[in-house]
Amino acid sequence: MIDSAMVLNKAASSSDHGLDLKSPGEAPLLPKHKPLSSQSKTFANVFIAVVGAGVLGLPYSFKRTGWVVSLLMLFSVAVLTHYCMMLLVRTRRRLESDMGFSNIASFGDLGFTVCGSVGRFAVDLMLFLSQAGFCVGYLIFIANTLSHLFNSATSTDLHPKILGLMPKTVYIWSCFPFQLGLNSISTLTHLAPLSIFADIVDIAAMGVVMIEDVFIFFKNRPSVEAFGSLSMFFYGLGVAVYAFEGVGMVLPIESETQEREKFGKTLAIAMAFISVMYGGFGALGYFAFGEDTKDIITANLGTGLVSFLVQLGLCVNLFFTFPLMMNPVYEVVERRLYNGRYCIWLRWLLVLGVSLVALLVPNFTDFLSLVGSSVCCGLGFVLPALFHLLVFKEEMGWCGVCLDGGIVVVGVVLGVSGTWSSLVEIFSVKG
Repeated sequence: MIDSAMVLNKAASSSDHGLDLKSPGEAPLLPKHKPLSSQSKTFANVFIAVVGAGVLGLPYSFKRTGWVVSLLMLFSVAVLTHYCMMLLVRTRRRLESDMGFSNIASFGDLGFTVCGSVGRFAVDLMLFLSQAGFCVGYLIFIANTLSHLFNSATSTDLHPKILGLMPKTVYIWSCFPFQLGLNSISTLTHLAPLSIFADIVDIAAMGVVMIEDVFIFFKNRPSVEAFGSLSMFFYGLGVAVYAFEGVGMVLPIESETQEREKFGKTLAIAMAFISVMYGGFGALGYFAFGEDTKDIITANLGTGLVSFLVQLGLCVNLFFTFPLMMNPVYEVVERRLYNGRYCIWLRWLLVLGVSLVALLVPNFTDFLSLVGSSVCCGLGFVLPALFHLLVFKEEMGWCGVCLDGGIVVVGVVLGVSGTWSSLVEIFSVKG
């Protein structure tokens, strides 16, 4: 998902600059004359853009929907995501080559070119909600993981508290003043190295968890379900869509590719590799713990030093990734409410809002499903197909029109149904 590729994320956000001008403010972490990327570098950029903390909720999703259904959903979402990413690439190429537009650098620029202010607003809104949603998920993960590490329930204290408050509440508010400071930084330049740290920690954590899962599976061999309840279908779909979210990065990455005619093939290979990795991670986690699989798979790990360091490292990773992920939110809000100027009180209000939402949502994976269903379906499926349809409608046959229109309809239906299913799960847990 966008959540771990912030070296390019500013370029993925929508911009208020004219399409015929190049602005260095569009991507402050990129050198002004960056050399083009080889196919291997493009593969790495796609991997970084898509893979994020959402993968840690996949085993729990496998538990809720069944491992066969979850695998089918993961691979189907990967195929559809790749197709929609390529729709964006083809749409930009047509606008630039045949219609005379230039410097369509971001998803927002493309929306403005195709649909005017309405298109830019739609991208802005979904980008705002998705990025803020990722950050809410980060705070939930940090608070729940620290609670598991330091304030787990015991036989003598089933509901441990800190100063009379729930541990999750204390940990979220403990992060708050430090996040105010980090999010007051006006440029991403000083935070850029953290994106590399984030990816290293994520990959290392996945490796440790998968190795632990294999040993635990052969030791316990718990019973697992191949097919879950039909009512959980949209829930699992939301988690899968969240896990593959990265569509906002595809245009900047394609722009930096040396052999752009091979981009589609490289993107397909990357998405295939990620989907297999996701499938293995989710299945192994569920096979190892069965019905005891928790919403954050690292909470199932033992109490050893390696397990402790992995979980603590992930918390530190997401803590410092938070301001990087919020930057596109600030770009949108400051541009629309403050003429694009830096505004510290707006940033602090947004951090407060994200923290308050995190306090209200108890389950990490439930929230992933909500964000994936409500926002990522629109950002990843509906808008790319709609923009492609509007640009190519004069030359498309009825099959092409039906395909694009079908993706739009399916994206809307999945988004509405998944949002409802996720909300039911969230409020049922709270009750």
